[in-house]
Amino acid sequence: MIPYPFDYYQPATVGEAVALFVDLDARGKQPLYFSGGTEIITLGRINEVYTEAVIDVKRIPDCREIGRRSGAFVWGAALTLSEIHDARLFPLLGETGAGVADRTSRNKITLGGNVCGRFIYKEAVLPLLLTDSPLRIAGPGGERTAPIGQLFDRTLRLGRGELLVQAMTDVRYAAFPYVTDKRRKGSAIDYPLLTVAAIRAEEGIRLAFSGVCAFPFRSTEMELILNRREVPAEERIATAIARLPAPILNDIKGSALYREYVLKVTLGETLERLEKGVAIG
Repeated sequence: MIPYPFDYYQPATVGEAVALFVDLDARGKQPLYFSGGTEIITLGRINEVYTEAVIDVKRIPDCREIGRRSGAFVWGAALTLSEIHDARLFPLLGETGAGVADRTSRNKITLGGNVCGRFIYKEAVLPLLLTDSPLRIAGPGGERTAPIGQLFDRTLRLGRGELLVQAMTDVRYAAFPYVTDKRRKGSAIDYPLLTVAAIRAEEGIRLAFSGVCAFPFRSTEMELILNRREVPAEERIATAIARLPAPILNDIKGSALYREYVLKVTLGETLERLEKGVAIG
């Protein structure tokens, strides 16, 4: 159980949720938006998260929308990773999310919670980065929509009281060859050593990474290097790894040297599959 009391609110609209946040924040309640709640519960138990008010967004229709609209898939931020996977609309997103934890946990973990959470992996963000999916954000200053590449830099840059409402992905990406590959050192539901997600778009292969550094990322610089098919794959991979945006993680899950080895192997297999046009999860 969370070792402190808090008030619980369940607004019916995006505007109501934001207004609640502003009011509660002004009263010093340190409010938090709540969808799946897994991270709040986990970190609250060890006093790494504190709040006197949670705002549950699961009743808000916009946060639960899933389907196609105007040539795009729409993903409400309160959809669970299991719901997105089971909808089978965009396999790259569904299968990447299906690598997070176990099925019981994925029935609670939401897209918004995974993308906006404190845990470093945030695997569900990788397909959104690869497709530069627009995000709909609501906050005290109104609503805005912008490609995720403008909003995500190591973490999603949200202002005080802002709420991720939806992500939208161009439906054409569902037809492209892809790879999503999560490598673990231990059990099948352990935290990953690393995850690589990739898609072969018109201009070449795009790649995004989780668990390699202390944050998920997509690097266009690495993509340019890895797409030089006139260069041997081993050389491309070594050059690309030298351009990582931060040091390779070195922790209890795996040393930096071991992670680098696993990354080299994973990148080699990913390039081989996509250069042949093979889609595989």
